[in-house]
Amino acid sequence: MLNIMDNTQKLIELFKEFPGIGPRQAKRFVYFLLNKNPSYANDLSNLIKEVRSTVHSCDTCFRFFPNSTNTTCPICCDSSRDNKQLMIVSNDVDFENIEKTKFYNGYYFILGGSVPILEKNPDKKIRQIELLEGVDKKIKKGLSEIIIALNYNPEGENTLSYLKELLKPYTPEQNPASHKAMQGKVGTLKISTLGRGLSTGTELEYSDGDTIKNALKNRQ
Repeated sequence: MLNIMDNTQKLIELFKEFPGIGPRQAKRFVYFLLNKNPSYANDLSNLIKEVRSTVHSCDTCFRFFPNSTNTTCPICCDSSRDNKQLMIVSNDVDFENIEKTKFYNGYYFILGGSVPILEKNPDKKIRQIELLEGVDKKIKKGLSEIIIALNYNPEGENTLSYLKELLKPYTPEQNPASHKAMQGKVGTLKISTLGRGLSTGTELEYSDGDTIKNALKNRQ
């Protein structure tokens, strides 16, 4: 009995690591599984293993996509998309919500998180090195605008400030030489953010398509 309870508690602790899940919800998940037919838990377990083995991270934008052979996702391989624009989002859910509007036709970069306020090691919270490497490569292919699309909450605003400082060397304000003379080099990028349409406290994950479209139209 002790071993069973120990395993139950371990499972509760694992569920507590899910975003937005507290101790009570975690316990509900565990007892829900215990009350279901054993085949349900087996199917769930097998599906988790299958997803882990068949879904991979794109080597360019770092979003997850189902494929066992390619290392680059279909969007990053799509030459018909606008190579002048790169949108930075925190996670895959935000990417999916923006992509389904069919309003934006550029490329993406998934940060993999955000920078908490007062974080001492922000570079460990996001894909900072990968972002800068990707920007350098895309500039050579014509990149002219980076759109930072983050949640309108304190953590999102803090991440935005950090990214703006990180990307400052690529902007004309930092390198005031003429765009014509600097074409394809550092100092040519416009850094924009989502504009009116998203209210303070809004998370992209829960924003509807029209709201996202308006925010993109009015980006600054």
